[in-house]
Amino acid sequence: MTATVWASGAQGSGDYAEVNGLSLYFETHGAGRPLILLHGGLGSGEMFGPVLPALSERHQVIAVDLQGHGRTADIDRPIDIRLMADDIGALIGHLGLREPDVVGYSLGGGVALQTAVKYPAMIRRLVAVSAHIRRDAIYPEMLAQQGQVGAAAAEFLKDTPMYELYQRVAPRPEDFPRLLDKMGAGMAQDFDFTEEVRGLQVPTLLVAGDADMAPPSHYAEAFGLLDGGHRDGGWMGEGRPKGGHALAILPGLTHYNIVSSPLLAAVTLAFLDSEPG
Repeated sequence: MTATVWASGAQGSGDYAEVNGLSLYFETHGAGRPLILLHGGLGSGEMFGPVLPALSERHQVIAVDLQGHGRTADIDRPIDIRLMADDIGALIGHLGLREPDVVGYSLGGGVALQTAVKYPAMIRRLVAVSAHIRRDAIYPEMLAQQGQVGAAAAEFLKDTPMYELYQRVAPRPEDFPRLLDKMGAGMAQDFDFTEEVRGLQVPTLLVAGDADMAPPSHYAEAFGLLDGGHRDGGWMGEGRPKGGHALAILPGLTHYNIVSSPLLAAVTLAFLDSEPG
């Protein structure tokens, strides 16, 4: 992956919202029903550059830079998806949005999921992309790599799009090692959101690549918690999950290129723009 993968030339209107002690940066693209877009770890809203034009053709896309990422400066608290979900809930209130859809990838997928768990009445639909619900579902070799994320790795990341982007847009570019430390600490924490997923009240699309950071069976298992995969769907869809949930395993994609794939835009729009039921 190169830095150019994250750039589309799509021009948006940038602003800051003061929420939970954080100056949260967001950028607005397009018009229509609101869609909050949440990026992956060590990235920013620019990660979605290649798919932004498709998403913003039908929606008002609000691409957020999460705590310590992109143009949002860090504050004195851990990088924790549950705390960042509170930021998104506060942003929805701050902007006066009426039931936006929330789409998140990787770290942002976890934040999107927790936002739906904590603020179900605020959200219309959820799309969680490459977001695993148990830490032990991640391949062991990837867990080992995550264990090496910290300030000491900053020097080795200087040729990556993550570093280039951070140096270009962050309010305090010198904070990159601190972000790595916080991300490493966050990824070292065990988690199991099985019960939270089982109790989701928001219609949810789970999306993963067929060669993602966890096996396809993990995302199928999560779909099963949402009443999916237990019966034939029926001629009229009467056997589909009762909550309007869906699953998409996208062919030929990995954890690292799914975010820029036209397939991701296509399945996301198909789910968000479909009629309920």
